[in-house]
Amino acid sequence: MENSHSASYAAAGVNIEAGYEGVKLMKKHVERTFIPGVVSDIGGFGGLFMPDLRGMAEPVLVSGTDGVGTKQRIAQLMDRHDTVGIDCVAMCVNDIICCGAKPIIFLDYIAIGKNEPEKVASLVAGVAEGCVQAGCALIGGETAEHPGTMQPDDYDLAGFSVGIVDKAKVIDNSRMQAGDVILALPSSGIHSNGYSLVRKVFDVEHCDLGKTVSALGTTLGDALLTPTKIYVKPVLAAIAAADVRGISHITGGGFYENVPRAVPDGLCAKIEKAAIRTPAIFPYLQECGKIPERDMFNTYNMGVGMAVIVSKQTADAALDALNGFDLGAYIIGEITAGEDKVQIC
Repeated sequence: MENSHSASYAAAGVNIEAGYEGVKLMKKHVERTFIPGVVSDIGGFGGLFMPDLRGMAEPVLVSGTDGVGTKQRIAQLMDRHDTVGIDCVAMCVNDIICCGAKPIIFLDYIAIGKNEPEKVASLVAGVAEGCVQAGCALIGGETAEHPGTMQPDDYDLAGFSVGIVDKAKVIDNSRMQAGDVILALPSSGIHSNGYSLVRKVFDVEHCDLGKTVSALGTTLGDALLTPTKIYVKPVLAAIAAADVRGISHITGGGFYENVPRAVPDGLCAKIEKAAIRTPAIFPYLQECGKIPERDMFNTYNMGVGMAVIVSKQTADAALDALNGFDLGAYIIGEITAGEDKVQIC
């Protein structure tokens, strides 16, 4: 690529040489994610991966795609770009694990107003860290410079992941029954949903994100940029140790939208509100925005990043497996007969 240069393209606002420099800077981060099965290095036209199918009778591929959403505006305002990549990975792999699938590969896509190699490398470093936490390989990606359609400092980060699970082990709620126990996997904070409301409440374009907030014990910016927790390894351990019958990733739409996706007709997830351990950022956000409690539970995770439903007989085994990762999982309710799908009481 040493001879690749276009003065005309550069005059139009696209610096292809900056793209090459970005690839050089991100290479060491990408290599951190390489796991057995990676066949190709970055830079080719496609990422190659050879999955280990031993022990699987009917391998099923499970895919997921998502982005960081408007949380990345906080990163842009703070000029801190090394954490939102973790969010990008988390939003994809935490969905995949709900089926019981182990994520194996990840690809990212960065649209950016002006390609600054150091900034792009920082974004990819976060993606790589997320992949390491999830145990999957970052085998490719794309950085697209969009002059004239995006402001120079703007970017949009999205990703795509593929996982694999044996068909007989897919978690599909078909065995869920009344009496099953609902476990809460604590969140690290707001995660990556509801940031349009967050930005409105705190007026982030004009407030001091670097100011320490006593109620939070940290700066507002740091609290809002706390990366989404990645649950892949603890949940895989729980699946191996217990009878897991349903998993819900609590993302946009909160409890009322996401819990019913894991519960079959005729059953209801009865959640004890008093049992939920809610981080300080949520009551602070609710108070500052005068947000009704129902809306909080219909928008945010409120401290429960994921709900795992297990048989009553194996609840202790599941908790032991989850908390072997210092997760702090705990019981928040049970499955009952009913048509509401979810009740918070």
